[in-house]
Parts: sequence; C-alpha cells; structure tokens
Amino acid sequence: MTDLDASRLTAELTLEEKASLTSGASFWYAKPVPRVGVPAVMMTDGPHGLRKQREGGDHLGLGDSVPATCFPPAVGLGSSWDVDLLRRVGDALGVEASIENVAVLLGPGINIKRSPLCGRNFEYLSEDPIVSGVLGAAIVHGMQARGVGASLKHFAANNQENDRMRSSSDIDPRPLREMYLRGFQRVVEDAQPWTVMCSYNRINGVYASEDPWLLTRVLRDEWGFEGLVVSDWGAVNERVPGVKAGMDLEMPSSNGVTDAQIVAAVNDGTLDESVLDAAARRVLDLVSKATEGAGAVSGPLDVDAHHALAREAAARSIVLLKNDGGVLPLAKDAALAVIGEFAEKPRYQGAGSSMINPTRLDSALEGIRAASGGEVSYARGFSNALDVTADETAALRDEAVAAASGADVAVVFLGLPARLESEGYDRDDIDLPAAQLDLLDAVLAANPNTVVVLSNGGVVALPFRGRVPAILEGWLLGQAGGGATADVLFGDVNPSGKLTETIPLRLEDTPAYLDFPGEFSHVRYGEGLFVGYRWYDARRMEVAFPFGHGLSYTTFAYGDAEGAVNADGDIEVRVEVTNTGDRAGREVVQAYTSLPGGAVQRPVRELKAFASIELQPGETRPVTLVVRRADLAYWDIRVDGWVVEGGEYMVDVAASSRDIRSTVAVAITGDDVVLPLSPTSSIGEAMAHPVVGPMVQAAIAQMMSGMEGVEAIMPEGVDASKMMESFPIGRAGMFTAGEGGVSSEMIDGLIALANAPRQA
Repeated sequence: MTDLDASRLTAELTLEEKASLTSGASFWYAKPVPRVGVPAVMMTDGPHGLRKQREGGDHLGLGDSVPATCFPPAVGLGSSWDVDLLRRVGDALGVEASIENVAVLLGPGINIKRSPLCGRNFEYLSEDPIVSGVLGAAIVHGMQARGVGASLKHFAANNQENDRMRSSSDIDPRPLREMYLRGFQRVVEDAQPWTVMCSYNRINGVYASEDPWLLTRVLRDEWGFEGLVVSDWGAVNERVPGVKAGMDLEMPSSNGVTDAQIVAAVNDGTLDESVLDAAARRVLDLVSKATEGAGAVSGPLDVDAHHALAREAAARSIVLLKNDGGVLPLAKDAALAVIGEFAEKPRYQGAGSSMINPTRLDSALEGIRAASGGEVSYARGFSNALDVTADETAALRDEAVAAASGADVAVVFLGLPARLESEGYDRDDIDLPAAQLDLLDAVLAANPNTVVVLSNGGVVALPFRGRVPAILEGWLLGQAGGGATADVLFGDVNPSGKLTETIPLRLEDTPAYLDFPGEFSHVRYGEGLFVGYRWYDARRMEVAFPFGHGLSYTTFAYGDAEGAVNADGDIEVRVEVTNTGDRAGREVVQAYTSLPGGAVQRPVRELKAFASIELQPGETRPVTLVVRRADLAYWDIRVDGWVVEGGEYMVDVAASSRDIRSTVAVAITGDDVVLPLSPTSSIGEAMAHPVVGPMVQAAIAQMMSGMEGVEAIMPEGVDASKMMESFPIGRAGMFTAGEGGVSSEMIDGLIALANAPRQA
C-alpha cells in the first residue's frame, strides 16, 4: 500500500466497495477491501495518551486498555504556552501509537472554553483561539512526524456536554469565525492534520456531520484542508446528506446499514457517484499514509524516558497563582504537614473516552517525601466518597488540624472529585466541595503558613485566595504529576505556567452565564465575541486571576517595545526581557492588539502572539513576537469575508491580559473594501464610495437646498445633512420636489455606476 495510487484504485473498486470504505468495520477499525489489498487501519482515543483497547474489550473499559504514558491533559499542557514542549509531547504520542500500530490518534481537542461548566474542558487548551490554534498545531506536527495521523476535534462549536448529540450552537457570523473556527483554521493551515473530526452538535440548526458549508466550503475550499473528515463516534444523523456535505468516514460501524443507503442513493440518482468517489479516495489516502508510516517506530516503548517527559510537562503546566511572603519554594529541611486525599490518591486525568491506563503513577505525597530532608506528616483531611458521614468528616478534619499545628508549613491538596468532571455532562457550579473549604478554614486557623495545591480539570472559585499566602493551580497533571508537584514546591523546577483561561470570582460573572446550557436543544451564544478575558476586560470586572497570569520564583523586567510591519505585512514586535532575580526561570511574553476608534465592535485587547523564553539570572534576551496580518482581520458580515481595518493598532506587550509592560503603536494599511450599492444603502455609505461619493455629496447639497423650511425648525448648530446619512438612498427623492430634484432615474444611474466593474 505504500505505492498506492488512491485515484487509480478508486476507479477499480465496485460501487459497493467504495460505499463500504465510508463506514467503520468495528468500533476502532476502518473497513478493509481484501480484493485489492486495502488493509484495515486502526484509530483510537487520545488526546493526552494512547487508549488502545485490547481485542474483545469493552470500548469504555479502562482495564482493557494497553498501558500507555498518561501525559498532562490539555488543561495542563495549555498552561505551559510552550510550542516546543507540546510538539515533543505530540512526538511521544506518535511514538506510542506507532509502536501499537495505530494509524490515527483522536486528538488534539481545541474547542474554546466558553463556560467553565463544560464537563470536557480538561481536554481543551484555552478560552482563546490563538493559544488553541498555535498549541494544537504543535501537537499535530509532533504526532504526524512519526507517521501517525492526528484527528483535530471537535469540529465545531462543541462547547458543552449537555444535550451534545443534538443541541444547536446558535452563533452569529463574527463570533463563529473569530472565536470558534479561528483555532481550527490555524491548525489546518499550519499543520494539515490527516483527519478532522466533526462534532455531534448542530451549528445554527444544521448537524455538523451534514453541513456542506462547514465541511466543504469553509474547511476545504477556504482553508485548503487535504485530509479526511471522520465523524465523532455516533455523530452521523443522515448518512447520504453527510456524504454530500463532505463527511467521508462514519465511525463506528453501522453494520452495513448506511453503506446500503449510499449504494441505493447512487443507483436512484440522488447521490452523484463522483461525490462517493471523493470520499472513498480520501479514505484510501489515509490508509496509504498509515501503511507508509507503519513500523516507523519499533518497540519496546522507553517507559522511563516518556515518564520523564510527562514529569517535565507536568511541572511546566503548574501555575503559581500567588506567593505572598515567599512561602514557596519550600525549604528542604522544613517540617511539613501534607493534607488532603489528592496528595495520596492523585486525580490526574478526566473521565470519559480519554481515560488512559498509565504505565506508572506518582503521588505528590511520595514525591514530597522523596525530596524533603525534614519531617513530613500526612493527614487525609477529607474523603471524596459519597457515603462519608459527618462524624468521619469531623474526625478527618481534626486529624489534619493536629498535623498542621505541629508543622512549619501546611501543604493542603484540594480539588474536584472525578465524578464532578466528565465527558457526557456538565458541571453544576464552580465551587470546591464544602467539606474541603471547611477543612482549609480549620487548617488556616491552626497554621496560617499554608500552601494550597489544586487538582481540577476546570476552573474553580477561590474564596480563600485573600487568606492563603500561596496557591498552586495544579490542574490534572497526568501520571507523573505527583513528582512534578514536588519539583515545583521545593524549587527544583521554577514554575512558569500561565493561565489560558480566566479564573472568575463567581459563576454569575462568567460570559455565558445566562445562555448556558440553553433550552429545547438550542443554546444562544449571546456573549458574542466577548468570551473569557474579552468579557471581563471589556467590563472592567474584578476577577480572581486574569488570563495569562502566572508567577515565578524569579522576576522579569521588560524593556520598551518596538514594532514595525515586515515584508509579509505582519507586525513584528521586539522587546528585551531581563531575568532580574537570582534563579533561572521561564517567562511567557504575550502580545495583545487593539484598534481604538475602529469601525466595528472589538474587545479591549486580544491576544495575537506569544513566546516562552528561558533566562538565566541577570540575563537579557530580545524577544520577537510576530502578529500575523490575518489575525488582525475581523469577519465583515457585509462582504462575508475577512477584512483588515486600516489604522493605528496598539500592541500591548504583557505578562498577562492585565499586566501590560509596554505598548507600541503600529500603523496598518487596511484592505480595500468597496461595498455594492443598492436602494437600501445609506446615504452615508454612498458618500463614502470611492467612485460615486463626490456625486452623492453634490446631490445631497442639491437635495438639502430643496428642503425648504428645514433649517428654520432645526435647533441651532444641528447639521441636517448629517441626520440624513443613515437614510436609504432609494428614498432620497421623496424629500425633493419639482424640477431639479433627485429623481429615481438619477438614483438608479448612480447605483449602476457604483457597481460597474472597475479597471484594475
């Protein structure tokens, strides 16, 4: 199959064989065609590890999965903001998939974190499309360099789990393009994933699996996608319309039912066979790539090396939210009280189809004891069991208080039980369990020198943030997260993670609060463009911790930024960054843009570029951030296309969305947008037209001269002509009378002249 000519082979297949290629043979395998030597290829779950089921196993049974490295889920990896790190993790995923002869690993997931309640947020990278797109592309590059295909998911606007199989995400064109499709566009154009997985939901009433606008016009025609569209498992609504729309491969098997529907549709003329040929050819292209890459990596897996990478990635995923008084890093000889069930029994991944059977599993308690040279006591503190009694809870709390009282520092592990976050349903709130908050209050009373370490797949409210001197956001860190947490606590690794989603004060403050999860299978995206930090910054709302925030055990100073437009039309921003502390560290330098006084509504600032750099103590390095011209564009609903508005853009170089270190202005030449005129076009639009504008202005002057008495009844200083700017030009004649007035023929001629083809 390595020399497969998919086009030639497609022509040799029977109608029934071509139809058979468009659905799975079983839960994980595509269909073979033995007659012509087409083998079955395997796809399996990711995205943060290989979840390959043993033969005959229940597809959801964790125990039936082959052991694989459980890397930090996307909620953690995203907080590293490190393109090279995510590429290396992608490479490792590709290695493990290749060893197991897996053709396609189902990931990465890059859906926008619209609401913190989404039960699957742990599988997604950010509330921002640039972060999601850049980091998602890095994972794809890493995986596919090993001859294993990625499956970019879930395409598109799958931002909740509630009613996900049929709910319609009802989104206006600008937020759909600028927020929910932009990250997918970045990955497709930069990395060309072998497959894109269409989501379960509908978009503006149309199922993603049968939406020609989404799967053909946007994905293929506009973005140039060259690969195969595969359905999410069970996402197909009507198969024949799906084939017409560009949905190539239905998974899992339909037991031949939909294959027969396709054959019948071709035979009765309702489906053109050339459309089926295109789908079959894409499947054969995928099989060719898979067989060409098969055996590219030979086993056995270097378990130790991949565990070490998982530990590095986990440490880089941790965000130091707060560190008053330099409580962290911990002294190696300090007497510590480690409190909280998560320290002993780590919550390291989310529930659902992405659950990995890890090759090993570290606990933070083990890691702390291994790294510490002082006394380390442990108290469970709370139980995540549903049947724990009030007396048992009180006893656990008392034990924790006793341990904290005798320690130099109490390290309290809090978080969300696994049952609260899973694929298939959303969270009810963003609160930590009451028993955990009560425990923390009691520990703080006994020992104010307390560090909180969080384990959660989605953001949680932090009502204690003003009373706890140090907080580590530990997310879900994969199988090596325990050792990585110890590395950060003791300063063997300097924390460098930064938030890729805002931590709000209350659920009621969040952008989608009034529109989540919708009703009667429709969810209105009423917040529009104002997702995540865009919402909070536009309203100047207080948040617990802003997007992009993250501290270090060292400090960084920024120089004055300089910016210019390069030969490609992109903005290059240069700034010098200095490590002003006494230990090596990494800083994530962020660039946000705005256009004051622009013609369309925009967020206060929008992230457009970032870079992660490592600096030794006292070292200064120049950092160049490239803001792509295409990323400055907004979706213009008048022309149904991207438009870069001209003007002086402000570029904020920042350590977070609310920690602006330097600002530079860069002048951008805008796109030439000439709108067609019609009778409903406004007088103001006609006056701005490059061809007929001067004539319209003259006509307006003539028209105003015929409006006798108007000036007499207008208040002093009011410009009557300005009042007319929003008036449709087709109705202008009604304000003039008699000879010399503006006739309908004059207006028609003006419109025709404006819309005539212009010489280049």
